[in-house]
Amino acid sequence: MRVAAVIVAAGRGERAGQSVEGPKQYRKIGGEAVLAHTLRAFLDCPLINDIVVVIHKEDEALFVQATDGFGSNVVSVTGGPTRQESTRLGLLALKKAAPDHVLIHDGVRPFISADLLERVIFNLTPHIGVLPVLAVSDTLKSAGHDAMVSATVPRAGLYAAQTPQAFPFQPILAAHDAAFAAGRSDFTDDSAIAEWHGLPVRIVEGSADNTKLTWAKDIDMADDRLSQKLAAYPDVRTGNGYDVHAFEPGNGVMLAGVFIAHDRKLSGHSDADVALHALTDALLATRGAGDIGTHFPPSDPQWKGVASHIFVEHAMKIVKQAGGRIANADITLICESPKVGPHREAMTAALSKMLGITTDRISIKATTNEKLGFIGREEGIAAIATASVIYPGGLPE
Repeated sequence: MRVAAVIVAAGRGERAGQSVEGPKQYRKIGGEAVLAHTLRAFLDCPLINDIVVVIHKEDEALFVQATDGFGSNVVSVTGGPTRQESTRLGLLALKKAAPDHVLIHDGVRPFISADLLERVIFNLTPHIGVLPVLAVSDTLKSAGHDAMVSATVPRAGLYAAQTPQAFPFQPILAAHDAAFAAGRSDFTDDSAIAEWHGLPVRIVEGSADNTKLTWAKDIDMADDRLSQKLAAYPDVRTGNGYDVHAFEPGNGVMLAGVFIAHDRKLSGHSDADVALHALTDALLATRGAGDIGTHFPPSDPQWKGVASHIFVEHAMKIVKQAGGRIANADITLICESPKVGPHREAMTAALSKMLGITTDRISIKATTNEKLGFIGREEGIAAIATASVIYPGGLPE
């Protein structure tokens, strides 16, 4: 069974007020855009194969920024003047993929849980849609134009509808196309269109946490909720790197960005700074971004003889684009010679400038190999690096 999702995020969010961050789906809660939280829930669900996000024509830059690092599994399309038309355009974008079923979800419901997604999907059939609901618990009243109560409405059998609303793909697309052809644009949700077109819909239990962020206070409350959670479970990542280079004839070595006069140099395609190569790998590891050879293949002549601080700066850019902050960097150099101690202060200063952190967050250590192995025979130098980086967000549940 192939399941797709349409995330509707083309609204202007006028009831939430104006913000420099843009419409409410792009406002930050817990350090990330509302839409990013919503999308992550769908990306983390292994039952969902395709995701289409419907965005406003003016929001492309905001969308790209909010979804940086999400990969090619998320595709965006431009929406229409109403939510109903935006949904139809999102469904049309899935025609080529031809999923069996589709979930249609509000982009401003960021607290959708894995349990609810699974409950909706597992209740789908080829001929019946699924609607998550909450039973109405408040007493309901009806009133006339004079604002006077006219009756108490029995709440038995009444439910508040949520999203994602899920349907067999072809029938819900046909229902939307029929409503479009009939000039109907007054449906309040996709379940209403399904009912109008004769597509049966089954209710399942929704979630009280699956709230729709409508007003500015909703966004503030969501931010408070996530900030408290993130404070308890911060996203701290640690990466390790290891590198080794052999000696060859020369007059000195580059170590941690500092030139040290020596009777030999290190062999390598770049300047062979073994410390910075290991550090680059450690930084990349905190983003799952491969290793130094992935980004700077030694077969590429443009990197021949290049200064290795360029590699570190590239890794730093990847870290910063994800909002990462380096907590500390630790490098151990393993060699019999040259002596590292006299140059430790200069190395620390060079790394402080490269990484943008204070020297008390940098550790440069050196040890010998007790005359054992290729290092003990003074055939080369090895380096081990560890970097700790804190990223926005929290640990996955």
